[in-house]
Amino acid sequence: MKELKHLNKYFKRYWSQLFVGIIITIIARIFQLVLPSYVNKSIATVESYFNKSITKLEAQDLLLEFILIIVGASLLSGFFTFLMRQTIINVSRYIEYDLKNEVFDHYQFLSLNFYKKNRTGDLMNRISEDINQVRLYAGPAIMYGIQTLTLFACLIPLMFIKAPTLALYTLLPLPILSILIYQISKIIHKRSTVVQEYLSALSTFTQEVFSGVTVIKAYAIEPQINEELKTLALDGKNKSMALARVNAWFFPLMILLIGISNIFVIYIGGKQYIAGEIGVGLIAEFILYVNMLTWPVAIVGWLTTIVQRAEASQKRINEFLKQEPEIQNQEHSITPIKGKIEFKNVSFTYEDTKITALKNISFTVNVGETIAILGKTGSGKSTILDLIARLYDVSSGEILIDDVPIKKLNLYSLREAIGAVPQDAFLFSDSIKNNIRFGKYDATDEEVIQVAKNAVVHDNIMAFSQKYETVLGERGITLSGGQKQRVSIARALLKEPRIYAFDDCLSAVDTETEEEILNNLKKASQNKTTLIVSHRVSSAINANKILVLQDGELLQEGTHESLNNTEGFYKELYKNQLTEK
Repeated sequence: MKELKHLNKYFKRYWSQLFVGIIITIIARIFQLVLPSYVNKSIATVESYFNKSITKLEAQDLLLEFILIIVGASLLSGFFTFLMRQTIINVSRYIEYDLKNEVFDHYQFLSLNFYKKNRTGDLMNRISEDINQVRLYAGPAIMYGIQTLTLFACLIPLMFIKAPTLALYTLLPLPILSILIYQISKIIHKRSTVVQEYLSALSTFTQEVFSGVTVIKAYAIEPQINEELKTLALDGKNKSMALARVNAWFFPLMILLIGISNIFVIYIGGKQYIAGEIGVGLIAEFILYVNMLTWPVAIVGWLTTIVQRAEASQKRINEFLKQEPEIQNQEHSITPIKGKIEFKNVSFTYEDTKITALKNISFTVNVGETIAILGKTGSGKSTILDLIARLYDVSSGEILIDDVPIKKLNLYSLREAIGAVPQDAFLFSDSIKNNIRFGKYDATDEEVIQVAKNAVVHDNIMAFSQKYETVLGERGITLSGGQKQRVSIARALLKEPRIYAFDDCLSAVDTETEEEILNNLKKASQNKTTLIVSHRVSSAINANKILVLQDGELLQEGTHESLNNTEGFYKELYKNQLTEK
């Protein structure tokens, strides 16, 4: 259970509720122990009446008294059992809530490389299914475990006090049960881990299928996808059945061993009764004791399964919680950003692919300037924007923001100062208005409408029946590519950052709309640093400086006029695009 030690901090947080729950559990079980002894007394009373030791009226009064005590104790036991569930089970929900928040917060701190190495379905499964398995350990397992321990602690000494020989034979199967549980639990632990890993694979597969359903339908490959799912499901069924076969041994073994205990009670108790050593009421009392032990003993197997599955799940959760983000915030005080950017001999290689995206790049962008970055696909344009937002750290060289090394800036101050518009615009399954407000949560409706007009998407939005309240499908599937890009631009404009970072965000709009948006951007970005990554020269003409990249190297640098007067990549690109236009 070493992986489950991670939960100790939560147990300490809710120790008072757990302590009260434990006390209530003990009280509930003590009231439950009243029943067998008063059944014994009731039988003894009937025996005394038949033996003429007491009168009929005395027997009736005693029986009524014993019945009232049994009923009262049962009601109190039930009431305290209800309170027990209200304390301990509630604590498990609090721990589930805290653990989900801890995992989710940690997910957000981890760097982009983490998300490249792990699939979304697996991440979702660990924060849902795995945490649910851990919750069963933090609540039901503890509750029933305390019940079982309390019963054993109270019942076994009581049985030995009343009839040592009979108690010894009655409890003889329990050590055998313990050994069997120990051996089976080891197998359960291994197979539980395999099942949880399969659930992650299934979540990943289905999530990708649902996200890519448009492509699946376009290629008419539904039968192949169904076959893949069938194969995956069959594999999962085999893994689950392997676990179920082991679990299936528990309850039959429990029932068998409890049945053997009952046989010992009847046989050994019967012999002692014939010998005059005990009364028949004590035999009935011991049968009740054995049946009271039936559920706690049976629950041991269930508890073992829960603990083993929780251990396997918590181990998977801990694997992620132990991962440290590669991008560390080294400055915890707020660092205001003005917008000057300087690259000094920057090189960068992606860790996962080992591709060198940038090679010895140097340039400077002053506050209020606009810089355009052009180049073929894979030339390193988007990487520059990622490094400025410090989504990655450089492999060599240095980036300065306002003449301060980027690592010495507060990470959140830096990103707060950037309005990024990615090439692949991501929109949430929410209203269009809230998607734009993502850049500024407290924005008024007037502000939202104004930036939508600046992004030339207002008329498109007004054409929808629900206008700005239109709820988008997953990843903004309701909108066209160009509309998604323009909503994403509106989001960045609403934020009013110090640095704009536009990553080929006009690729899906026509040239007339592009020109209108660029004019609006020019007005909105006055006195602010703007970086525009594009394949189109039209996006770069009005920039203060243009960088031309090729294979990660800075091929050309200058204004539109200077580059257009120089033979090279930029002039050729401009001539070709001008001809196309």
